[in-house]
Amino acid sequence: MAILKITKKHHKRFNNPFPSSVSTTIPYVQGSLFFNSKRVPLDQTFSIGSDFQLSWTSNNGGHLSISHLSQATRPIWSTIPGQAFVSAALVDTEVEESRGSFLVKDKDVHMVCNHQTIEDIRVIEDSGMINSQFDHPLECEVVDSPSVHQGLEKKSDAQEIHLPTLMITGRLFNMTKKSRRFQKHGIQATMQFEAKGPSVYARYWVLFNQKTNHEVGFQVKVEKPNFISRNKVSNTVSGVYQGFKRRLSNRKKRLGWCWYLSRPRGFVLVSSVEEEIEDLDISKSKEFNRVWLTYASDENERFYGFGEQGDQPITLAANLISYRAGGDWSTTYAPSPFYITSKMRSVYLEGYDYTVFDLTRPDRVQIQIHGNSVEGQILHGNSPCELIERFTENIGRLPELPDWIISGAIVGMQGGTDAVRHIWDELRTYDVPVSAFWLQDWVGQRETLIGSQLWWNWEVDAHRYWGWKELLKDLSSQHIKVMTYCNPCLAPVDEKQNKRRNLFEEAKQLDILVKDSYGNPYMVPNTAFDVGMLDLTHPKTAPWFKQILQEMVDDGVTGWMADFGEGLPVDAVLYSGEDPISAHNRYPELWAKINRELVEEWKSNSLNKVKEDQEEGLVFFMRAGFRDSPKWGMLFWEGDQMVSWQTNDGIKSSVVGLLSSGISGYAFNHSDIGGYCTVNLPIVKYSRSEELLLRWMELNSFTTVFRTHEGNKPSCNSQFYSNQQTFSHFARSAKVYVAWKFYRLQLVKEAAQKGLPVCRHLFLHYPNDERVHHLSYQQFLVGSEFLVVPVLDKGKKKVKAYFPLGESSNWLHIWTGKVFSKQGSEEWVEAPIGYPAVFVKVGSLVGETFLNNLRNLGILS
Repeated sequence: MAILKITKKHHKRFNNPFPSSVSTTIPYVQGSLFFNSKRVPLDQTFSIGSDFQLSWTSNNGGHLSISHLSQATRPIWSTIPGQAFVSAALVDTEVEESRGSFLVKDKDVHMVCNHQTIEDIRVIEDSGMINSQFDHPLECEVVDSPSVHQGLEKKSDAQEIHLPTLMITGRLFNMTKKSRRFQKHGIQATMQFEAKGPSVYARYWVLFNQKTNHEVGFQVKVEKPNFISRNKVSNTVSGVYQGFKRRLSNRKKRLGWCWYLSRPRGFVLVSSVEEEIEDLDISKSKEFNRVWLTYASDENERFYGFGEQGDQPITLAANLISYRAGGDWSTTYAPSPFYITSKMRSVYLEGYDYTVFDLTRPDRVQIQIHGNSVEGQILHGNSPCELIERFTENIGRLPELPDWIISGAIVGMQGGTDAVRHIWDELRTYDVPVSAFWLQDWVGQRETLIGSQLWWNWEVDAHRYWGWKELLKDLSSQHIKVMTYCNPCLAPVDEKQNKRRNLFEEAKQLDILVKDSYGNPYMVPNTAFDVGMLDLTHPKTAPWFKQILQEMVDDGVTGWMADFGEGLPVDAVLYSGEDPISAHNRYPELWAKINRELVEEWKSNSLNKVKEDQEEGLVFFMRAGFRDSPKWGMLFWEGDQMVSWQTNDGIKSSVVGLLSSGISGYAFNHSDIGGYCTVNLPIVKYSRSEELLLRWMELNSFTTVFRTHEGNKPSCNSQFYSNQQTFSHFARSAKVYVAWKFYRLQLVKEAAQKGLPVCRHLFLHYPNDERVHHLSYQQFLVGSEFLVVPVLDKGKKKVKAYFPLGESSNWLHIWTGKVFSKQGSEEWVEAPIGYPAVFVKVGSLVGETFLNNLRNLGILS
């Protein structure tokens, strides 16, 4: 029986700065492929709907490949000759948890079925023929009668099987270490046989069906394991199956995810497990809880996507205060089981199971799913933009942003009414174009171990923000909005003064908090205090919380940060009864859905009260997400970077996350100007320098939203209001941001229609340029018309710009007017503070309009 062990490391005051390694998983699983020569033809091509085909050949042990009929010789998915493409295991799991950070480890392995047979390949026209193959019926949906999903209603999680369907069936099994050579039908191979203990096999099925003219859906299901004696093993492999034995290795393997957008094959050391588990001690048959899919890739194939991914090794100082708070390369707020490769291959998984993509082998991809089934899609497309468009067509796209959120600076500050009015006066003195004030401390503050933190009780603190409604009204009269902050957690506020409501107690009385195993509210440790977390699966939760948001909006608030969402404990008990490990990935989508529903309801109710245009809409922005978050969200930010120049956690990582998330459907994303996480310990200190702040302003003047943040320790950091230099540079960068608003509006509309991001990796437009595949944070595109090469290193005043192959236009440096015409070349470009290296296409109307706007704003002479 598989065991789930959960280890909690919440409450230590100081911690080991070098915590456990990243998530450890079973080393690479490899097995042989066999096929029934009496039932499976040697070579045959099968139709998958009307636009795809699957080719089967028995050569080299047998393999499958799928292609689109328009390019029948270009596989978009294929298996490795002679090797299993489905495997399964029963494994114990350990989850190490600390304040929303999770480390998932594979522990004892009870059984592994790593070898595979193919017993039949056939096209099914009748759903009854599929159901008759298995112990349970499968829910089917005929292509001609699709379900209709309107508005914000979420698709059913039930499996859809479109007909006709191509079905592959067979068995997964293990073999022992004894072997002998044999030759049959002209194929020589090494066969293992005669298990010392009980051997295991399990039936499986794989279904392929056409979903659209550019998409193949697949489903894999593994049945319960069965145990057989040694004699039956020998009979099973007595000549019916052909194939090559690929020897397994017990050596330690290395497993990785991704270092950057364009991933070389990254590595992290993990411990090995034996390929076969003997002396099984399992009293009764259990479901497998691991499934692997293994398929071919090319050695020089690059992978892009996987959500908001960066390279985040251990941050010593952060880990001292909170165990694993510094993160590592595998941690992220917003993963997505989706990728595009440089060979124009694209796959994504449906569902919410914990999953590991292993890209470390040069000739294959292996996906490990924590479950006994998997469902996903294989996309066909001829360019990265085409594949992104097709992916987001399925998962959903962000709506157009209201005009105001992208019209000027979003001023993030704290301090109360008097501080806001003072800074407002200063901003007018420096002629800063301001769209909104973002006041996260509207609920009041308290001092904790890690700095000033908010009271998580979502109502205005009338003492800190006296005259709240009058402040909002005065700002509104000058066309300046006010944004606030909330999250799906509630803190006990018995000690808080001036509270009007105690939302934690209200939620507790309504019984809408996540529970622990004893049926009590699960008090989740978060930095320096414990909180209750809303059970978003409870039907009473959404109406109750939307009423809280509505009261905030009624006061005059037009936007807010919808923080957190990534920290659902994996041993929580939910109203829905669903597995909390899978619900962990679904939770941020549910959190976004509640906020989005309030936005849509407000919009519907306001059509008769305000002018019906984009300018007056509400906006919320989030850091947590999963695959379908673009369907429910509106705007994203990248979470808590360090206030540093680091590749791993600092300003460089903000570019990596910006571009990887954009490929994954997060079309509108941005970072806190200057970073967030400040550390002020006696030995280790991270504080925001003025130079870093100025360079981050320049960087974010070319992202979707231009928003500042004071950080978790404002007094330790340089701020936009610190002195004349910071104020002046803030005004200059905000005007640069305003100068391309006309183009930003076009890109926002394009994103809503096609899913393409505002900020783009060069791979999206220059996929055939090998040099582009090696770029990470060094430079990026805004749309297709701007090339931005930011300064991301301390003390640097010039950068190396790469001008890609395949561009029909030359590039114009906006500050000097110098034209760069040599494609595929690198050039050093001067970039002193105030003059970031930015290029526009020669002859581009967008570029000419941008330059004219800079002149009109007094930025360019």
